[in-house]
Amino acid sequence: MDTLDFDKGRYISPRQKPGLLLRIFSSLYVYARFVAIVFSASSKAKRGSIDHNDIVTSSIKVIRSMERIGVRFQISGLEYLKDIEGPCIFISNHMSTLETVTMAAFFPHRRVTFVIKESLVKYPVFRHILLSMKPIIVSRNNPREDFRQMIETGSALLQEGISIIVFPQTTRTLKFDASRFNTIGIKLARRANVPVIPVALKTDVWGNGRLIKEFGPVDPNKDVFFRFGPPLRIHGTGSREHQKVIEFIKTNLNSWEEMNTALPS
Repeated sequence: MDTLDFDKGRYISPRQKPGLLLRIFSSLYVYARFVAIVFSASSKAKRGSIDHNDIVTSSIKVIRSMERIGVRFQISGLEYLKDIEGPCIFISNHMSTLETVTMAAFFPHRRVTFVIKESLVKYPVFRHILLSMKPIIVSRNNPREDFRQMIETGSALLQEGISIIVFPQTTRTLKFDASRFNTIGIKLARRANVPVIPVALKTDVWGNGRLIKEFGPVDPNKDVFFRFGPPLRIHGTGSREHQKVIEFIKTNLNSWEEMNTALPS
């Protein structure tokens, strides 16, 4: 099985120089590979034969397809997971579809799932994969019911040893707005007495589409960034930890933006 080499908790893609055709048709290549990967995994999921290793393998295949067109992944901070024996909650900003189809690759030895909107499990083909991961499904129409679902289902999953990835922004956005970053992940962590891992990401390489939001242009000139922070134990109401997560995300996004600004045009 192909794996990512997380030497000392980090991974940086090797530089690749794609040929002319791959540069011209980079988005077409990535999405053709993505569709093939999804159909293969969905077929296994429908038969009930998919497992965590299959999900990890599929995520790695997506990463490899993007590396093939010249995209570089820079992933760091995974060393913080070594001291966490049980499940945890990852709290992250949400920028594109890319994080939902690649993050499982970072946790080959840790089962993970997502908090997702109800409409995603209605997608043909892809829904079988999502349902196999035991996601927490919320409607976003009834905040009280969504909160109950999050706490009850989330607590049960954590008891099973499944870690949970939460995107508190609720929708994908290029600009991070702390005022719309809710505290549901913190509240679940406090209730279940598990640590929180802050995650900052920059995945605008995978754009939003006009007709289908999940399928936008792929820009091979951009790098993909994921950074994991030190685990946080929740004390009191968790307001201090919530603020630490926000500051971690803002600091890294600003740093990556400065890196892009400094690059020669």
